[in-house]
Formats: sequence, structure tokens, C-alpha cells
Amino acid sequence: QVQLVESGGGLVQAGGSLRLSCAASGRTFSNYAMGWFRQAIGEEREYVSSISEMGGTTLYADSVEGRFTISRDNAKNTLYLQMNSLKPDDTAVYYCAAKHRPLRPPTDLNAYAYWGQGTQVTVSS
Repeated sequence: QVQLVESGGGLVQAGGSLRLSCAASGRTFSNYAMGWFRQAIGEEREYVSSISEMGGTTLYADSVEGRFTISRDNAKNTLYLQMNSLKPDDTAVYYCAAKHRPLRPPTDLNAYAYWGQGTQVTVSS
């Protein structure tokens, strides 16, 4: 089992920045590719970004490319999402997820076995 706990969400004005964190425990963090997903009210959960086990491969949804940066610190068992130039459309609950040793960091939420409880991000206009 992998336990994931997100933090760092909050209320920010459009154009502002936030950094989300996801603390992992229970298994060897560096054996897992990690992903960020988000879900707005009334919408389906959607892919945001993912990163390989050692951080060498990072992927992004088109909607966040160039504004968000995913990273990880395996020594601290922590995943990050730096979000810049935030827009009201980025308002959602953000979730981190873990997948054990995939061939590449998955973009499909169904590939992930472990999920955090989410952290709310609200961007005001």
C-alpha cells in the first residue's frame, strides 16, 4: 500500500502561483511513477501531469504545458506541482496518484492504483 497526502492548495488570484506537494509513505517512493490529476465541480477527473520514477521523464496536458512544472524529491518521498500563471479554469480539486514501475508515466487515470484525498485550488478572476 502507498499512502498519499496532498497539501498546498488554496485561494489565489488569476496570474498567481501555488506549489502543491504530495507526501508518500508505505512503499519505496522511487519505484513509482507519479501523476497529478484534477477535478472541477461537475466535471470528470482529468490528467494534468506525470513523472517517471527517477524524474527523467515528465509529461503535461496541453492545458498546463508551459505553466505547470512537475518534480519529485525521492529522498523526501515527495511529489510537487509548481503552478504559475494560474487561470480561473485551473480551479479544481487536485489529486496525486502513484503507479508501480510503468513503462512510461501514465496519462490515463485508470492506470493509477493509489490516490490521495485531494487538495482544493481556487483561482479567482
